[in-house]
Amino acid sequence: MERIDEVLVALRRIIRATDLHSKFLAKTTGLTAPQMLLLQTLRNKGEDTVGGLAKDMSLSQATVTTILDRLEKKRLVIRERSTSDRRKVLVFLSDNALEKLKDAPIPLQEQFARQFRDLQDWEQLGMISSLSRIAQMMDAQHIDASPVLDVGMLDRQDSASEEKDI
Repeated sequence: MERIDEVLVALRRIIRATDLHSKFLAKTTGLTAPQMLLLQTLRNKGEDTVGGLAKDMSLSQATVTTILDRLEKKRLVIRERSTSDRRKVLVFLSDNALEKLKDAPIPLQEQFARQFRDLQDWEQLGMISSLSRIAQMMDAQHIDASPVLDVGMLDRQDSASEEKDI
């Protein structure tokens, strides 16, 4: 029983860390983790299409569109039709977004990714194997998930509704 408890406590700590970081992010920036990641992705690329952002973030185009709708309402992104190809809509960061990103905390998954990359190959593979097995044991292997460490829905309306979702 002791080993089972150790695993369950570790899982609970992971869930709790994600929850606390999501609340901290919402409180300090007024944004969800997916919204912040989208802004950071755009900052790194300069501009992109919805499809390009969806691919980079491993999210559906519909989800990215919903996130962009919310960010546009907050005046953090600008969408413009491409002059070279009228079928494409390009997304840019506003000056407000650039300012917000300056003081934003590091997303939890970025912090995790840095440390994960420093692990030996065998350690990385062991973690992937163990976590995949845990997901299977919890009958969660078929649940669609993106590599965004956040709780609740990815397209929450705003930070006020986020508090209710958590």
